[in-house]
Amino acid sequence: MIISRTPLRVSFAGGGSDLAAYYHQEPGAVVSVAINKYIYISVNAKFDHQIRASYSVTEIVERVDDLKHQLIREALKLVGCDRGIEITSISDIPSQGTGLGSSSTYTVGLLNALYAHTGQLAGAERLAREACRIEIERCNAPIGKQDQYIAAYGGLQCIQFNPDESVYTDPVICKPQTRRLLQSRLLMLYTGTTRQTADVLREQRANTERDDARRHDLRQMVALAHNLRAALSADDLAVFGEILHEGWMRKRKLASGISSQRIDDWYERGRAAGAQGGKILGAGGGGFLLLYAPEERHAAIRAALPELRQVPIAFELQGSKIIYVEEAAPS
Repeated sequence: MIISRTPLRVSFAGGGSDLAAYYHQEPGAVVSVAINKYIYISVNAKFDHQIRASYSVTEIVERVDDLKHQLIREALKLVGCDRGIEITSISDIPSQGTGLGSSSTYTVGLLNALYAHTGQLAGAERLAREACRIEIERCNAPIGKQDQYIAAYGGLQCIQFNPDESVYTDPVICKPQTRRLLQSRLLMLYTGTTRQTADVLREQRANTERDDARRHDLRQMVALAHNLRAALSADDLAVFGEILHEGWMRKRKLASGISSQRIDDWYERGRAAGAQGGKILGAGGGGFLLLYAPEERHAAIRAALPELRQVPIAFELQGSKIIYVEEAAPS
């Protein structure tokens, strides 16, 4: 049996510039961090030749092509596993529409576990690149590339997406006390609502391709990502909340489903209670609201948003890793 553990992520700035509709014309960039909430994938040899995949439902099939779960089917085909295997998964956070990159985290973790099952060691770059291939090319998901790379690499990263499809993943270097202070000032609040990511991203992609104003907003969001990296590298958190706020104001314009009257109300109530900035994580429309504020304002913010549930988080320095290996007993 093999078990992989792969972190979910929080994206601070630049989200949306990792879509091909943007970076095929000019480089995109995001600043993201892996967090201590994970998806665990277990892979085990099955007694017979069948394939058993257990997620929200359980599939038992004779052939890979008969699997309905696209990510599992395409990962098995890419790695070359075609029979006698069982796959299960557990997530620390609801896995659909919460804005933490769960689909890509799942794909990276699945590939890592499958490669280990076949006796191969796959590095972070390979895991991220192949997860992108599965989701974007084989499954035709209208998503970007940032989630796959932060899941594979972990840590606090500035990730650049280039027109030639190359991706540069560079750690943001700052003092440990700066990371700890930043971590202590973040509030991640669950809105209790989820959304169809694909619908929001399809509209955003179309708007990016045909709307110069939306492309300008994205260009400014990329600049914010670079500014944030520079500030963190200088151990300067003074502008962090301001950058989050400006990024969210621009992101709200990219597609109609990114925000809503209810989300805007939550955000303004959080700001009135002391948050210096924030955003809805992921594509928008629901999931988690991230707010940045001095620790002494957290109690007031929670009191102002009693319907939202806080989920404590810490930064995760490692990306996807194999945490358990049990070799089969000799027959």
